[in-house]
Amino acid sequence: MTSVTPAAARDATRARPQSCRWCGREVADTGMGRRRQYCRQSCRQRAYEQRAMVKGTSVPADAVVLSADEASLLSDRVYQVRCAAEDMAVAIEEGAGPAELRQLCDAVMRAAQAADGWR
Repeated sequence: MTSVTPAAARDATRARPQSCRWCGREVADTGMGRRRQYCRQSCRQRAYEQRAMVKGTSVPADAVVLSADEASLLSDRVYQVRCAAEDMAVAIEEGAGPAELRQLCDAVMRAAQAADGWR
């Protein structure tokens, strides 16, 4: 039976990449002290500005507020991901070859990456 020491558990937790709380990019780990929450000062500033805007309102501090245009663009991106995934599912059911499946997989990945950059 093996036991995990607190130091080993802490090291394993630090090994996982941390993403920026504002833009989602990976945050570099300094190795000492608390982990950084933001990848850049500008992300930290935008997060502060958003928290300050909703302070004193009924909107929760961690709420994500999108304009109608931004919401429409996000909806379009999610729809593109769904369509690409459906294309891949149909190709699998029809017994498509590895080359075609690779192309469809690449299309799903491109659509997902585009949808991921919504902040």
